[in-house]
Amino acid sequence: MKSNSLYGLLAIAFMGFSCSEKQLQQPAKSSKPMTILIQPFKDFNAENVTKTAEEIRKIYPNIKILEAIDFPENAYYKARNRYRADSIIKFLDSRTKDGFVTIGLTTKDISVTKGKIKDYGIMGLGYRPGKACVASKFRLNKKNADEQFFKIAIHELGHTQGLKHCPEKICFMRDAEGGNPTDEETDFCQKCKTFLISKNWKFNSI
Repeated sequence: MKSNSLYGLLAIAFMGFSCSEKQLQQPAKSSKPMTILIQPFKDFNAENVTKTAEEIRKIYPNIKILEAIDFPENAYYKARNRYRADSIIKFLDSRTKDGFVTIGLTTKDISVTKGKIKDYGIMGLGYRPGKACVASKFRLNKKNADEQFFKIAIHELGHTQGLKHCPEKICFMRDAEGGNPTDEETDFCQKCKTFLISKNWKFNSI
């Protein structure tokens, strides 16, 4: 929630933030487009990787799909049979060069420390701003998990670009506040779109 440190992480299930007008009013145009690296973990099947990549490519064409990898050993939290999201994105960040952002994809349950809660289950986590994030399918509704998962992924990628949580209920950057409001989200709001366009994201209209 503060800066680009391990303790400045933003999860979709974390405390609410609003998109700052000061931050989003006149963003500087990025000179060179980044590349989004789609990094599946071995539990995430190839078909779902392709589906997620296709959806992300519609608004950010410059992506590359990587070979599936194992989780870092230190990410596993045996007591709850979960994987620590903070350890995952720290691992991904260490493998990501400047000019790239890596998003990890998993079906496993992920968690992070939230206040006094040592192990709080979440759907996604990302540095804000930063080079790494992770999205999990574990807590999504089975009937429309693919659509919901894309919204989680795009939310976390938004954080890596510098976006805070947004007060607009239909915006992909909405704070989940401990729930799963993804079915109510339809798009990025105009302010968030304007900011992402400054980062070379593509939208049909604004």
